[in-house]
Amino acid sequence: MIRDVLIIKDGLPMFSKNFTDRKNFISDQSNLILVSGFLSALNSFSEEFEDLGSIKELKLSQSNFRLAFLKDNSIPNLIYLASFDEETNSVNVERFLKKMSNTFLKKYTINKIADWDGRSEIFESFTETVKDYIEKESVQNKQDTLDGVFSLFKEIQSGIEEIPGRDLKMKNFSQPLEKNVDSIFQRIIPISEIPEDFNPEFYLTGDVSKKVLKSIDGRKSINTLSKELSLKEDKIHNICKNLVKLGFLRLKEVQILTNSE
Repeated sequence: MIRDVLIIKDGLPMFSKNFTDRKNFISDQSNLILVSGFLSALNSFSEEFEDLGSIKELKLSQSNFRLAFLKDNSIPNLIYLASFDEETNSVNVERFLKKMSNTFLKKYTINKIADWDGRSEIFESFTETVKDYIEKESVQNKQDTLDGVFSLFKEIQSGIEEIPGRDLKMKNFSQPLEKNVDSIFQRIIPISEIPEDFNPEFYLTGDVSKKVLKSIDGRKSINTLSKELSLKEDKIHNICKNLVKLGFLRLKEVQILTNSE
């Protein structure tokens, strides 16, 4: 999430606010003027070289702390910054900074900002606006994460019913078959790992994969499921392997007693 917001004008902090209980070098008010001057100088230094341009993001190697920059070209030496953690999408932070900068200019006008006298308390009322934007971006970041997971599920699931029958031997199921056992799939039992309050069908689109998943009870082998559902063993095996990737089940190998035993 976004932790801190800092607006710098001519190397001085115009607006600074920490929105979490985690402290860092930006939220430390005793060093704020020094930090603001350093970050402003760092950004100005990079602009001196045409090949570099303005700094957009800074990452510290000793922590998951990251810092996003937005330079406002409408007013000289005005920079918007936001600190955030690695779980937060940098695209969302950039969008947040753009929204915040537009609102800041509209609320206080370009002339008022350009003629700023150095008193930061006149921008204190901007806190609630920033807080509201942070909450909205936090919701959007969570939604983007869920969408990413859902896309991954769909990508994996879309191939469940299209994978050709190859690579049937898995590492854990490569032992020699016992006598009188017709198929290795008699020894492989799919076991559900799905919590009771979770609906896996939300992530599955194929009718066959849904049918296989519903038939798994932790006792039936792939061979038994094949006969019950009138599907080839390798077909069910491939579906099960993909359901394992989704975290919906695991495959267990059991020993089968032969007639001689």
